[in-house]
Amino acid sequence: MPPVDAEIMTETAYAKVNLALHVRERRADGYHALESLFVFADHGDRLEGEVTADGRLHLRIDGPFGAGLDTGADNLVIKAAHALQTHVGELRGATLRLTKNLPVASGIGGGSADAAASLRLLARLWGISVPMGDMARIALSLGSDVPACLSSVTQMVHGRGEILAQHPVEGLANRSMLLVNPGIGLSTAQVFAGWDRLDRGPLNVTSLDRLIAEGRNDLEAAARTAAPAITTVLDSLAQCDGVRLVRMSGSGATCFALFDAEKAMAAAARIISATHPQWWVAPTRIRDA
Repeated sequence: MPPVDAEIMTETAYAKVNLALHVRERRADGYHALESLFVFADHGDRLEGEVTADGRLHLRIDGPFGAGLDTGADNLVIKAAHALQTHVGELRGATLRLTKNLPVASGIGGGSADAAASLRLLARLWGISVPMGDMARIALSLGSDVPACLSSVTQMVHGRGEILAQHPVEGLANRSMLLVNPGIGLSTAQVFAGWDRLDRGPLNVTSLDRLIAEGRNDLEAAARTAAPAITTVLDSLAQCDGVRLVRMSGSGATCFALFDAEKAMAAAARIISATHPQWWVAPTRIRDA
């Protein structure tokens, strides 16, 4: 157990949103080459922790989506902690508490964001400095989205997630964004299996207008087939006043809408919550960081 006066530190595992996701050719290593613009919401899971002297890692999970989640070695928070502990030869451990506010298997990087938050939090807790290249390699070993989640800033992502470049787009920072999930978890492998294998061309993110007009999510059709409720979510968002862009994030089932005004987003959130009380509805904004 940690000492009574142990300092508790916290990190937010920010929700990742693919404003566009273009799936290109299949690589020799079996992964698909992706092109995606990642943004991050202010909304996310919460991870807190304190140092222990026994070298062991303990995790408990609560929150609206915490029920039934594994707290053992297969949890990405613990995997990340073990990987960092091993890399630096850290002899201390930690007690961690994850408050799961994001739906599971929902296309907004919940597990990846949790893993990245674990790496950030434990580096602070243990007072260690890890070169960014080493941290990025640890992150990639945990999952394709984890490296981008380390910084949780707007960025272009290529390859399987290992090629990153910060890419602010005028008009995105602090923009109102509504996240909606119909209460369905989707397997990324299942959605990829249903993808039509067509390369429809590169992603242009030179402006918000080009992103809206020419961007797409190449996994959306397969996800709609696997979970028809996604179509209902997208249609509901598209009918809201003041909406600028409606699209699915990642492999689904979470969808998002961008708004020019916070007031319009708030109205949309109230309407959708009242019409579909079983859906997860999260009014938020794109992080300016």
